[in-house]
Amino acid sequence: MNKYCIDEKNINIRLDKVISILNTELSRTAIQRLLEKDKVLVNGKRQKASYKVCLNDIIEIEEEEAQEIDLKAQDIPLEIIYEDKDIIVINKPKGIVVHPANGNPDGTIVNAIMNICKDSLSGIGGEIRPGIVHRLDKDTSGLLIIAKNDKAHINMSEQIKDRKVKKTYIALVRGIIKENEATINMPIGRSTKDRKKMAVTKQGKEAITHFKVLQRYDKYTLLEIKIDTGRTHQIRVHLSEIGYPVIGDYTYSNGKNEFGIIGQLLHAKKLEFMHPITSEKMILEAELPVEFENVLKELENRKITD
Repeated sequence: MNKYCIDEKNINIRLDKVISILNTELSRTAIQRLLEKDKVLVNGKRQKASYKVCLNDIIEIEEEEAQEIDLKAQDIPLEIIYEDKDIIVINKPKGIVVHPANGNPDGTIVNAIMNICKDSLSGIGGEIRPGIVHRLDKDTSGLLIIAKNDKAHINMSEQIKDRKVKKTYIALVRGIIKENEATINMPIGRSTKDRKKMAVTKQGKEAITHFKVLQRYDKYTLLEIKIDTGRTHQIRVHLSEIGYPVIGDYTYSNGKNEFGIIGQLLHAKKLEFMHPITSEKMILEAELPVEFENVLKELENRKITD
């Protein structure tokens, strides 16, 4: 149990905010969870997150001990783009899921990272776990950041939540897009017709996708894509919604294509962020997968020039 006494410089601040000031090791999500579980008391009583603290209030925080989770480390080869004592950035291959789940109990990025990190794992959220701070879909390839310790995990999570991490994707879509650049601003939420899918819906959360045409081909367009938000399946949903589904995407189109590709041609090519510990600006890139490059070679003689 950690105890803090509110001094003059912290009065009239929301409880959840003042906790982040008093204990910089706690993420926003962790603080919210502690409040919901009555692990935070003000003068011995439970208070809402919005409670404005007063001079000499006593804040008691009962932090959760990290628990081991039943996951095994597996020697799965990964292409490491960057690594130091705080973070790893990998080039995730298509066809591998990030987290174990029903149908994918092992053979995941998490199992591979546990083998690489050994005992250096974050304990955020009450579990000892690899510091996966964002995700990529199973059939999306490209750059993925992993934090090796709690401090790096918290900082990276905050950067992502505050939209300070810039992500650039490359996608090949069906159809010829006329606009050179455009922004898709459509809310995304769980589909009411199929709970396994996402959809553009008025009840959804804000989702913003920017794209720029890199090359037009007969029947296809190669895009550079940047996202302001990180909704589940965001790029795939948005592009399908405007009539240009990603090649190989069986969830948001029929997936059929002349190249025999299974799984979408969508690649997280570039990441820009501040190193969570040193504050150094990081700009990392991952080359397109060979499969993706081979499709572009096939299309080389089908380019449309202005």
